[in-house]
Amino acid sequence: MTGDPLPVEVLPAEVRRARVADVEGIQRLVETYVPGRRLLRKAPVTLYEDVQEFFVAVDGERVVGCGALHVLWKDLAEVRTLAVAPNAHGKGIGSGLLTRLMDNARELGVNRLFCLTFETEFFARHGFVPLEDGLVDPEVQAELLRSPDEGVAEFLDLERVKPNTLGNTRMLAQL
Repeated sequence: MTGDPLPVEVLPAEVRRARVADVEGIQRLVETYVPGRRLLRKAPVTLYEDVQEFFVAVDGERVVGCGALHVLWKDLAEVRTLAVAPNAHGKGIGSGLLTRLMDNARELGVNRLFCLTFETEFFARHGFVPLEDGLVDPEVQAELLRSPDEGVAEFLDLERVKPNTLGNTRMLAQL
């Protein structure tokens, strides 16, 4: 034994863009994390409206992971709803999904990624750091304030969303 780490078993999961047929699987996966308040419940209509933002990891037809990329501004996007089935943890699925989301952000021309998370160590391994204030110019903030999206309100750390926060950490990565 040379002291090298043991290889991680990788589930035979394919990471691809989500399809409308995946929405029920995404919802079931998200629901597994709602009771512990790790994720917020998402109405089916919201998932269908946002399906084009999602990537999924599938094992056959079963959704074992999901994550979404939501563009907030010309240089800023948010990683949303990143989740892996509990029986698939530690198999590289979360990293595969996050890498795909980061690649998608680069393809879109976004150079900063924001997330709200309890999994700070996981995101730190991918280059995310705790968020500091003042990340957008006042003019951009004024434009973002026009958005009805609660994720934008969380990013801006607006008082109106504070009662709804889960106590997670705001993190940012530069691409």
